[in-house]
Amino acid sequence: MMNTPCNIYLRLWPKLNLKIYRRCQQWILLNNQVSPTLHKKCVLARFYSHAVNGNYTHDSTIFSLSSGHGKCGVAVVRVSGPATWSVLQNIAQFKEKPAPRLALVRKLVNPNTRIVIDKGLVLYFQGPHSFTGEDSAEFQVHGGPAVVAALLGALHGVPGCRQALPGEFTKRAFQNAKLDLTEVEGLGDLIHAETEVQRRQALRQMEGDLGHLYQQWRTDIIKSVADLEAFIDFSEDQDIEDEVVQQVHARVGKLNDEIARHLDDKRQGERLREGVHVAIIGEPNVGKSSLLNAICQRPAAIVNDVAGTTRDVIETHVSLGGYPVLLSDTAGLRETEDKVEKEGVRRALQRAQQADVKVLVFDISRLQGQREPLRNMYQFIQHEIETLGLNDFNKEEHPDNVFDVRTKSKKNERVSYSSSFLKDYIIVFNKLDIVEEINIQNIIGQSKERSVQTNTVEADEQHGNGVPIVTEGDLTTYCISCTSGKGMDALVTALTRKVEQMCGNPLSGHPSLTQARHRAHLTACVAHLDHFRSGRPGGDIVLQSESLRRALREIGKLTGRITTEDILDVIFHDFCIGK
Repeated sequence: MMNTPCNIYLRLWPKLNLKIYRRCQQWILLNNQVSPTLHKKCVLARFYSHAVNGNYTHDSTIFSLSSGHGKCGVAVVRVSGPATWSVLQNIAQFKEKPAPRLALVRKLVNPNTRIVIDKGLVLYFQGPHSFTGEDSAEFQVHGGPAVVAALLGALHGVPGCRQALPGEFTKRAFQNAKLDLTEVEGLGDLIHAETEVQRRQALRQMEGDLGHLYQQWRTDIIKSVADLEAFIDFSEDQDIEDEVVQQVHARVGKLNDEIARHLDDKRQGERLREGVHVAIIGEPNVGKSSLLNAICQRPAAIVNDVAGTTRDVIETHVSLGGYPVLLSDTAGLRETEDKVEKEGVRRALQRAQQADVKVLVFDISRLQGQREPLRNMYQFIQHEIETLGLNDFNKEEHPDNVFDVRTKSKKNERVSYSSSFLKDYIIVFNKLDIVEEINIQNIIGQSKERSVQTNTVEADEQHGNGVPIVTEGDLTTYCISCTSGKGMDALVTALTRKVEQMCGNPLSGHPSLTQARHRAHLTACVAHLDHFRSGRPGGDIVLQSESLRRALREIGKLTGRITTEDILDVIFHDFCIGK
């Protein structure tokens, strides 16, 4: 064996260190040779060096502050790993192992200096009956920064202990089969949940509802693969009927339909997890910033009577009925030569295109000089959308559902339209406080197709008379005043209802997709199942079974369980071959 640095690595594997690794790197640079094999060995050596010298393996015991940083009443420090009992002996001064899950008051000391750190509660969790599946312990001490720092410093002094990496406790729980990947993601979502409905969805996923659904699908595919494998290998020697293949096709067809329905969820779970994007758009000085402030109930945006005050997108997170909403105020849409404002308009149009809900705001006071009322609300909105430059992306998103204005003759103009793309819009007429009630009726008018209702909810001592809510076909517009608050309750209720429809109820029906990763793997799984079903009857079963194996691999990536042993277990269990 030649004395190359990599061969030295292999011979000195138990004694690796960072210095040898760097020598290997220098040798590669000097000899100008970067072969894939050599590079792979170097990377492996680097990893093993960390494992031996840095203790980044399951032989190490990790600890970390699990409660929040800063001053608090009680701080919780967690320990997990094989040296947990040593920690309890050295710091909590136990002479024998305590009973699991029993809280005991102990005096905590530094094992090196024997100085008392604090007096607190100590709990011992014996593996595998712990969060990580390993022997674990918790120290509940007073939450002062000095106390926490002293305890962490004492843990550093225990042989085999090190500070945990971010998420390492949960990673060990996954590696010890205490959690699957969907439950890990649910735990992360629960920690970051900001609204009540987000909490419900995350808790349901963390409890394993989504993982159980995927596991059931995985079991069905394993069964199908096992049946095909048995038919391929043993159909001539054993009593395995040809109907097995037909049963597999029926099972795969049913599974394919279930996954397809699961994918066709209109991104409800993802929207609930990330928040529904709502963009407030309109001309300058129509009250967009005032509306943002009124909904979030704080001065998040600057309000001024000078047109063009808002030049950039202003975002704020709000909770509507327990649903998360990312509310965006945008620059006023108009033609301008100002470079800064032009960029603001571009960003406003871009945000409107990306938004799940678009709140289109008009200034109703600018319409009171019109001689005729708005006889056709659809036609008015169409004209405004085209004027503001919003019609371009509406045509891209809904090419078959844009307005179609046709003229039969010069004397008799007939307008036909389809308003399905307006389902993502909420139409608002603002500045109701500066328009007299009689003028409102003149502006909006009435016709056979239009219903003008008075919102009785708003009829109270503070707001006076009710405010009109105009309904024409499936289009509803809301008249409000951001200054007086008139009509705001009805608008917020309508916005909350729309957000709720988009996110759905996370506790009803099957658990929802919550991650783009889930959607990617399931889409690939459906593609493989479709490929299997497209195979000709009596075709090459070996090739067809490969499509099922690939589908199984995609499902396994969802929960983190990818193995062929499960297939072998089913084969020998169901068919009892060779008994």
